[in-house]
Amino acid sequence: MKLSAHPLWLVGFRPFFLLACLSGASLPILWALMFTGVLPAPEGRFAPLQWHAHEMFFGFGWAVLGGFLLTATKNWVQVRGYHGLALVGLAAAWVFERVGMAFGGTWPAGLFWFSNTVFLGSIVAMLLWTLLRNRQQDSFRDNYFFFLVLPAFLAAKLLMLDADHFHVGVTMAVGLFRTAFLVMLERTLTQFVKGVFKVDVLREPRLDAGIKLLAVTLVFQGWMPNALAAPLLLVLSLLLLVRFAFWQPRLGMTRIELAVMYLGYLAIVAQLLIEFANLLIAPVWVGSVSVHVFTFGVMGLIIPAMLVRISKGHTGRKVVFDVGDKLLIWIMLSAFVVRIVLPQLAPEAYPRWVHLAAGGWFACFAILGVRMLPRLLAPRVDGKEH
Repeated sequence: MKLSAHPLWLVGFRPFFLLACLSGASLPILWALMFTGVLPAPEGRFAPLQWHAHEMFFGFGWAVLGGFLLTATKNWVQVRGYHGLALVGLAAAWVFERVGMAFGGTWPAGLFWFSNTVFLGSIVAMLLWTLLRNRQQDSFRDNYFFFLVLPAFLAAKLLMLDADHFHVGVTMAVGLFRTAFLVMLERTLTQFVKGVFKVDVLREPRLDAGIKLLAVTLVFQGWMPNALAAPLLLVLSLLLLVRFAFWQPRLGMTRIELAVMYLGYLAIVAQLLIEFANLLIAPVWVGSVSVHVFTFGVMGLIIPAMLVRISKGHTGRKVVFDVGDKLLIWIMLSAFVVRIVLPQLAPEAYPRWVHLAAGGWFACFAILGVRMLPRLLAPRVDGKEH
């Protein structure tokens, strides 16, 4: 069998969810060891914190988002989607970027920047081409948001790697991922709740559109004066809370695989309110609370459940969360508490909390990767091609 014909390369989530598990297990541990001086940071072009932030958003984060969007966009517009050699090339480009970020400090500038942009540039172009070419049969009329959001990731990446604009780049990356998660939750959480509990869930188009418009606007928070950014953060958080109240949270919170999505939704609200407080009163937090509420509370809680659900459903299996799947969620909930809450209570042990939280990520994604591997390397169990 040719490499490109292997089941791993049938559809985008297969290789990229494995890469997500590999990076989710390794990158936080590597950073914790660098943070405490056990390992040296990559030498060369960037400060250690720039490397850490870039790799979590554009290494781990884009392995997840890339796998999700490669799979979702083909379903939205009802086409075969990228597979075979196209996926092999994208996965190789993702690996090339990780090598460049770790060891490319002494590379010629042209080679380094090629390694750093070829993956994201290629996958963004491919996703946009899928949506643009097949827009007449797109089942979601509001996918025009992606024509702004996806190219903006390239800008956020370059800003993050510029020491003078690092914090603007981080704010932009958080805003872009926040928008992507809000779109995903709007389309999937309501569907899951309605399907499981047979109840109506509020879908008010004007409210949904307003939330997405505010989310996209706040992508550019780093360039806004506080007098403009603060009320936008507050209004978006309030609109999200109003919608949350009509999304049947009392029912959804009774099922852990749904509850974790509600908690991720609330973490988005919490991150917005923390940003609002930071702009107005500058409270004293231990650690980068705003960013880590998002990375641990939104990405860390939602992504493992999402990977379980997609890897089962899109390989022809029944989407049922067993004991092992639920364990992953509890591990990440514990990591959230360790990384966000405990440093505020015992700041003198901050390095210990960083190590323990990184250990939680390692345990979750190592277990998840091992459990998913047989599913992703084998054909669908229902006999369908992809």
